[in-house]
Amino acid sequence: MASKGISSLAVQRTFNSSPRTLRALWAPAQHNGWSNPQCRRPRVKGPTAVAIPAQTRWFANSTRLRLAEADEALGPRQRDRESDQVDVCIVGGGPSGLSAAIRLKQLAAEAGNDDLRVVLLEKAGEIGAHILSGAVIEPSAINELIPDWQSENNENRFKDVTPATVDKMRFLTKTASIPIPAPPQMNNHGNYIISLNQFTKWLGERAEEAGVEVYPGFAASEVLYGSDGSVRGVATNDLGISRQGKPKPNFERGMEFHARLTLFAEGCHGSLTKQVIKKFDLRRESQPQTYGLGLKEVWEVQPEKFQKGQIVHSMGYPLPPDTYGGAFMYHFGDNLVSLGLVVGLDYPNPWLSPYGEFQKLKHHPLYKSIIEGGKCISYGARALNEGGFQSIPKVSFPGGALIGDTAGFLNVPKIKGTHTAMKSGMLAAEAAFSALSNNDSGTVFLFNYEDKLRASSIWEELKEVRNMRPSFHNPFGLYGGILYSGLEAYILKGRAPWTLSHKQPDYAATKLASQSKKIKYPKPDGKISFDILTSVSRTGTNHEEDQPVHLQVDNWDRHAEAEWPKYQGIENRFCPAGVYEYVEDDTKLPGVRFQINAQK
Repeated sequence: MASKGISSLAVQRTFNSSPRTLRALWAPAQHNGWSNPQCRRPRVKGPTAVAIPAQTRWFANSTRLRLAEADEALGPRQRDRESDQVDVCIVGGGPSGLSAAIRLKQLAAEAGNDDLRVVLLEKAGEIGAHILSGAVIEPSAINELIPDWQSENNENRFKDVTPATVDKMRFLTKTASIPIPAPPQMNNHGNYIISLNQFTKWLGERAEEAGVEVYPGFAASEVLYGSDGSVRGVATNDLGISRQGKPKPNFERGMEFHARLTLFAEGCHGSLTKQVIKKFDLRRESQPQTYGLGLKEVWEVQPEKFQKGQIVHSMGYPLPPDTYGGAFMYHFGDNLVSLGLVVGLDYPNPWLSPYGEFQKLKHHPLYKSIIEGGKCISYGARALNEGGFQSIPKVSFPGGALIGDTAGFLNVPKIKGTHTAMKSGMLAAEAAFSALSNNDSGTVFLFNYEDKLRASSIWEELKEVRNMRPSFHNPFGLYGGILYSGLEAYILKGRAPWTLSHKQPDYAATKLASQSKKIKYPKPDGKISFDILTSVSRTGTNHEEDQPVHLQVDNWDRHAEAEWPKYQGIENRFCPAGVYEYVEDDTKLPGVRFQINAQK
């Protein structure tokens, strides 16, 4: 069965990066006067070590890079890789990974240990570039990690915060907006609306100040294992590979980071995370993870329509009653509005398009009255873990751990996960520092992280709301879920002696196209709603033309022959970036050809 998926899109990409601790070690590729942040890598010269400015650490070579002879056929993965030995390697530069890195260096400083080496790898060209702007955060974790993060006495405080002022909850019909009570979990008193992109970038700067070695533009592509089967680090992707998978003249082998501990902070459905979950059977005691697709735009609205600090959530229209989801609108900054829709990926109708539903949403009077006359300045989409408490896997394994959204700590009723992601990173850091301090050699296992997690606010918070999301799987759909969630929010408050289950993975809920009502979406007007190519142009994403396509299909024809007759091109509709497409082709058995639209 064709499962619903998502391509992560960045809302914005900035070329004006802050000074980097390791800028002297980067070898940027130049193009039209711009430095390409995705081509930066630590510069290692032969078998000698290279000093890191302002630190007493060195890059070490495990082997000399051997160049192929002219007549020697040497595949890209046969060449030796440079390696670097570190104490902790963190894969992912989002809030959880950065919080773990900062906390580790804080603990090391308190213990007088200046030698603890923490490396953070981030695939985006700049820290924060793959983070969507416009989010409401609960400040509990950042208050603990950096208590003076907003203090006037802190010259490096985070300045771009908008205190939440007014909460509104609405149930929408096609033309009406009906006020309904907001559950206690959605009370945003004391919370802040921020640009999560800018917040993550700011956290990256604080991490570098603390002594973390931050490497943007480094995509970890392989998990490395020791002889005992434990994780011993990661390797970054090879550079200079053509679309056909062959080395180009500028080919550079990826680099290995050997670590005593590796923390995976890849976000939802990370590729390396999936590998370690499978290898160590981390889901053996948890239910299947379920997912949502979040689509978001940031608008600059007319000043008279801007209501700073206002937070609006809605349910109902445009989604059908058998589909879980909801919308939001946050007023923040200077005349900025973050507007979005979340759709549960267990929707049954294969004709439904989350992107199409989002465009319909914006024409509802509740939202159109705010954004009409304004300007859409960015667009993005991402996957969300919605399984909650029941779907949390084992988070520790020999040589590493899962932190943040990669483990699934999103509080779905709150529609918040930044504070839980950050807290999980901090808990893992504390467990890691303790384990490393008490274990001079051998494989490290973070038993204490599992214990800390279960005793933390994360566990308590997610357990309390564990039955809300699965309650929408009932004969009455949306309406039954709302009624039961109200019972949980106001009366049971997580104390029910039962735990509802996620009975099946998302894809299993998909009906056949022949059994479902076909949905025809209105043509975008170019002012409020937009075609998908226009939206993708606002993501700021850009890739080298001649490079491998990361989405792979084993057999294109077999896939089309199996999936098209059943679902009539569901892939066209579930992707918010127009990556997957069926094209009419009479030479193919089903009359169509399946293709992936990589940048050309």
